[in-house]
Amino acid sequence: ALALAPPGLRLPAPFRQALLPLPVYLLVAFGCYSLATVGYRLATFNDCEEAAVELQEHISAARTDLRQRGLRF
Repeated sequence: ALALAPPGLRLPAPFRQALLPLPVYLLVAFGCYSLATVGYRLATFNDCEEAAVELQEHISAARTDLRQRGLRF
C-alpha cells in the first residue's frame, strides 16, 4: 500500500484502481512471454545426427571396454 500511495501523494481513485493489479498483470505477461520463448526454442531446436551417431559409437566402445575389464551391467 505504501508503494501505491506514499504519504504526500494523493492519487485519484481510477489511478489507484489501475495500479493495484498492475504487478499481477506484469507477472502474467512475463509468464506468457517465458512460455512462448521456451515453446519457440523447442520448436526450432536443431537435430545433430552426426553427433548422435558419434556419441552412440563412444557409448558402444565404452561398454565393450568395461565388459573386457569385468564389469557387468
